[in-house]
Amino acid sequence: MDSATAAPRDLTREAPEALHVVKQRHPWRWVSVAVALVLAARMVVSMVTNDAYRWDVFAEYLFSEAILSGLLLTLEVTVLAMSLGIVLGIVIALCRMSQNPILSRFAWFYTWIFRGTPTLVQLIFFYNLSALYPKLTLAIPFGPELHSWPTNAVISAMVAGVLGLGLNEAAYMSEIVRGGLLSIDRGQTEAAKGLGMTPWHTFRRIVLPQAIRVIIPPTFNNIIGMLKYSSLVSVLSLGDLLYVSEQIFSRNFQPIPLLLVASAWYLVCTSILMVAQIYIERIFGRGVARPGATRIGPVRAGGRMVRKVVRG
Repeated sequence: MDSATAAPRDLTREAPEALHVVKQRHPWRWVSVAVALVLAARMVVSMVTNDAYRWDVFAEYLFSEAILSGLLLTLEVTVLAMSLGIVLGIVIALCRMSQNPILSRFAWFYTWIFRGTPTLVQLIFFYNLSALYPKLTLAIPFGPELHSWPTNAVISAMVAGVLGLGLNEAAYMSEIVRGGLLSIDRGQTEAAKGLGMTPWHTFRRIVLPQAIRVIIPPTFNNIIGMLKYSSLVSVLSLGDLLYVSEQIFSRNFQPIPLLLVASAWYLVCTSILMVAQIYIERIFGRGVARPGATRIGPVRAGGRMVRKVVRG
């Protein structure tokens, strides 16, 4: 048979030992791992051998009553401000998407004001609201006054902190919710309308289940951010975690261990929120998980390791 007309070799029919597979090597991957391990080891050795860290002071105050009360107040401010921000953010997002031009522009103006000015300025503004309005009045518009309260009695430091953080957060949440709703293809809504579904059923059964998957990750990102930004209320002399730590190290002149105590509790809280985010994303992402989605494997591996250590 002529070699030019011979059929090509079918490599899949040859014996496996005839195929020589060369494994791809990753030398730079090993180099990066070695560099990371050396840096981590150096950091651990430095933290253990450097007496300036004062781990004895850290252990003394980690579970102290004052620190735990500050942590409780931090969580309280975070929950209240975030709840206000989420509810109001949804309302503002719906107003922004409304076909009513007045509502839409009012929502845009609100977002512009609260996103365009510093959060700290807003906190101080609400705390000093009595300088503009000495009393808050309940009255019929253009009618008689029903009741009034001194502003300082209503807007305490706690209320000013929750208002400042919550109203600021609402501006960002409105954009997150609006982005999630706009991410759904308009053709799906029109198809549902063609099938005879009402606007409420279309929103509840088609738009919301898809939009919630887009909304959840940035919302949890904002919750974690709120937990950290709640430390801004310390300027209002509100006894949150950071404020209590500052009060303690102003007396014992040990700022580093007290700041490490505050950082440790912030890390614990944010880690819990990150784990919750993984589970919630998994629940709402069933059937549509894509590469890049947060995985739950490392969390389970950590849980297995903890159970193994506990059982000995």
